[in-house]
Amino acid sequence: MELGNDTEISEFLLLGFSQEPEQQPLIFGLFFSMYLITVFGNLLIILAVISDAHLHTPMYFFLTNLSFVDICFTSTTIPKMLRNVQTQSKVITYEACITQIYFFLLSAVLDIFLLTVMAYDRFVAICHPLHYMVIMNPRLCFLLVLVSWTISVLNSLLQSLILLQLSFCTVVEIPNFFCDLSQITQLACSDTFLNNMVMYLTVVLLGGGPLAGILYSYSKIVSCICRISSVQGKYKAFSTCASHLSVVSLFFCTSLGVYLSSAATHSSHSSATASVMYTVVTPMLNPFIYSLRNKDLKGALKRFFVMASLKRLIILDLEKCPKFQISKSQSQ
Repeated sequence: MELGNDTEISEFLLLGFSQEPEQQPLIFGLFFSMYLITVFGNLLIILAVISDAHLHTPMYFFLTNLSFVDICFTSTTIPKMLRNVQTQSKVITYEACITQIYFFLLSAVLDIFLLTVMAYDRFVAICHPLHYMVIMNPRLCFLLVLVSWTISVLNSLLQSLILLQLSFCTVVEIPNFFCDLSQITQLACSDTFLNNMVMYLTVVLLGGGPLAGILYSYSKIVSCICRISSVQGKYKAFSTCASHLSVVSLFFCTSLGVYLSSAATHSSHSSATASVMYTVVTPMLNPFIYSLRNKDLKGALKRFFVMASLKRLIILDLEKCPKFQISKSQSQ
């Protein structure tokens, strides 16, 4: 990428958090712990749903996709940040930065679309319970996820390609711990009108559109719940969407808070701290929200651990068995 003075940008500097040396081990330990919790928590949900036939329903199909995307979401930013802290380096190459932006946008937009699809799923389950399995058939579920992936991939590709057209000035410091699209665009010394127009249009269409769909779905859900006569029936209907509503609120509120705080302050420390809320904290809390408020998922997780323990005990017993040891030695 050529600049006005014919020099070439090969890397950016991620300012990240505090640069105090004594705080680096604490930052590394904190983010490494949150990353492990996020990966293992979401991975457990995926394994529990796959291993339990009772959870092979549209709702849990979308949940496994969401868990997979959350793992990808955090894996796009945190490993690089941990490496920089460990090596005491702020550098990220130009190619790595563009790649990080691509996968970050892909995961973020996928999160939004999957949350929207899950809201529609809850709307059908509560407002049309008798026709739920007919409407939410496997073909429709697969198409909804496929469309979500397709739109997310095309959006990320478009944003990355127009970003490649920008030339950058000598200031290449990013006030965050990852390559944020809006902050990268602000560093450019060439015309960014097209980039800003596409970025804001994307926010309106791919952010505002799904949010409107979620709000519409829940307005219908609330209307249906209010028409239920018994208190127990109302509680049961609301409990089926309480986890999803909590995750939606957490994701959109933290995302909105990040951009409001970024507009209010230009401090790299404040910007990076605010970004942690939706890039790290939200994906980490999602497994806890879904598992703690969902009896079926808690039961599936218990059965998964019990089966894993039983398999381990069986393998240990077989290894102690003389016949097993003889056959093992003969095969060698």
